[in-house]
Amino acid sequence: MLARVQRMRSGDDFRHTIRRGAKGAQPTLVTHVVPGTGGPTSVGFVVSKAVGSAVDRNRVKRRLRHLMRERVDVFPAGSRVVVRALPTSNGASSTTLAEQLDVALARAGAR
Repeated sequence: MLARVQRMRSGDDFRHTIRRGAKGAQPTLVTHVVPGTGGPTSVGFVVSKAVGSAVDRNRVKRRLRHLMRERVDVFPAGSRVVVRALPTSNGASSTTLAEQLDVALARAGAR
């Protein structure tokens, strides 16, 4: 589980990160990254109803949270990251999600 200070909760933070952040897309997810200059790194997740039922959406969100917990330290302090799950993420294995998350974060961080 991500620490409380690492969870993005403000709608303004989500909007700013999605609009201004560098984007990395994969078939199961899209990442948006805004590099930071200090403070805790915050991560937010967007899982729409297109992914599936509430049970499916929560399962996908838990899996992504677990994967991001291991990767949050690679970002500069104060960075903001939004991970948006696409409908295909519901049927994807954890290994596939992990690989595609790494590629999407690398693409977003390289810009």
